[in-house]
Amino acid sequence: MTSGAEAYIGLMSGTSMDGIDAVLVRLDPAPRILQTHQHPWPESLRAQLRRAAAGEPMSTAGLARLDSLAGEVFAEAAAVLAGAYPGRIRAIGSHGQTLAHAPGDRPGHSLQIGNPAIIAERTGITTVADFRRRDIAAGGQGAPLVPAFHAATLRHPGENRVILNIGGIANISVLPADPAAPVTGFDTGPGNCLMDAWMLASHGEAYDSDGRFAAAGRIHPELLQTLLSDPYFAAPAPKSTGTDYFSPAWLQERLAAHPGVAPEDVQATLLALSARSIAEAIRRLSLRTQRVLVCGGGVHNPELMTALSEALDCPVESTATAGMDPDWVEAAAFAWLARQTLLGRPGNLPDVTGARGPRVLGAIHPSDGGI
Repeated sequence: MTSGAEAYIGLMSGTSMDGIDAVLVRLDPAPRILQTHQHPWPESLRAQLRRAAAGEPMSTAGLARLDSLAGEVFAEAAAVLAGAYPGRIRAIGSHGQTLAHAPGDRPGHSLQIGNPAIIAERTGITTVADFRRRDIAAGGQGAPLVPAFHAATLRHPGENRVILNIGGIANISVLPADPAAPVTGFDTGPGNCLMDAWMLASHGEAYDSDGRFAAAGRIHPELLQTLLSDPYFAAPAPKSTGTDYFSPAWLQERLAAHPGVAPEDVQATLLALSARSIAEAIRRLSLRTQRVLVCGGGVHNPELMTALSEALDCPVESTATAGMDPDWVEAAAFAWLARQTLLGRPGNLPDVTGARGPRVLGAIHPSDGGI
């Protein structure tokens, strides 16, 4: 690393809450990852976050305390990278931990906690956070926000690409080769969240390693049809969703109509749900896709990647083939969004989120030395 070089930190904790992804990046002339760190959530705090995200009742005092506790852990994650870097860190972009996301309500709302003032205070680095709410205030979904970063870094003039992020929820960014064509995208529905929830319920394990449990089962056609009949999948874009919608309760309600399905068959069917809903969304939005580049935790599930390849008529590959580590794309996006905010540039794409126009996103929490 070059001393004196300006860098940004991106912090991301997804719906799976398996840890905080922290990435240190240089953004000029092109994004270059300098260092990464995955910071664990303390188990007791993760349990509280999951209960809050599941909608369990909580006092306002309890929620405020949870916000501060999460902020301390985000600050710890950033400090690990800051302490190892000799150059100037311009800012931290923190996504926070989503507890609720309902942009379609009246009024629309989305809540990410992890007090950014604490991050700025503990690290001494300007921190930008709360990216989603301005887009929602402008009539948008507040999600997905990563397509703007995908467009800036992974668009290719010779190829129609789709960038597929498979976290708890899956989202796509459609990047036409034609530079004059708009970038589009949306949340397709469940990525890993239902498979993870079923593994926890049936095996007490956080996820299905390498998709082995799904591979041991068979798709249950009637259950799959019940799952795919949810109106979210047929709803037009722009749209976004979360694990507060595709929740364990959502799954249990539908399983009740199909008693006696073997646990491994449920897992195989949930994998098929993710693959088929993603593939259908890509076909609907991009008829001439030449390549799908995948990032997020789902890229490490070979059964899911195979199912996607079989459902699509184009190569399905990791973003690593385009020079970007799939595990750190989303965290890097929030570092990029922080820079957009500091430069007074929009961070949303109205064709993706449905907002009334481009908006500068996020709230800035200056370091003790100012912005």
